Amino acid sequence: MRRSEINRKTAETDISLTLDLDGSGRSAIDTGCGFLDHMLTLFAKHGRFDLTVKCVGDVEVDYHHTAEDIGISLGQAFREAVGDKRGIYRYGNMILPMDEALILSAVDISGRDYLGYGLEIPTEKVGDFDTELVEEFWLGFVRNAGITLHIKQFDGKNSHHIIEGTFKSVARSLKDAVAIDPAYANEIPSTKGVL
Repeated sequence: MRRSEINRKTAETDISLTLDLDGSGRSAIDTGCGFLDHMLTLFAKHGRFDLTVKCVGDVEVDYHHTAEDIGISLGQAFREAVGDKRGIYRYGNMILPMDEALILSAVDISGRDYLGYGLEIPTEKVGDFDTELVEEFWLGFVRNAGITLHIKQFDGKNSHHIIEGTFKSVARSLKDAVAIDPAYANEIPSTKGVL
């Protein structure tokens, strides 16, 4: 079963997170930040991942530690749930329209972390959420998941649509990348024999 449970406690956040890669898109999200709750709910739904997140963080300061540490925890969960990567497709991509926004994401579950971040979010905040934290979230995620992720924005002037499109697009790319390829179910998808 491709599941993981992460408990991560620091002086700034206390996070409990469960992830099932072979879920149905169910989620129970409580981060202390309504906008991040919404994005993670979308992420679970569009990736068909079952995801629970409970975070108690220093949100009275801001959402920085919460967003970054949840990204770290979710990345750790992905790395653990994928295991030795046997049988996965490895690659996934999606071009996703979100009203006027158009977002591309591409994923390689390679064991090497890299974030190619090409979003130009026009406002500093969506509600009380600092939009610069989107990059911090994905950096924490890729560094701990051991994946290469490229995100590019082709169009869009609405910050909410850009961010929402990003979370949906990345979820769809990851769903395809972690899916089991029946023709290669017992093989590691690399000529090295390990990822």
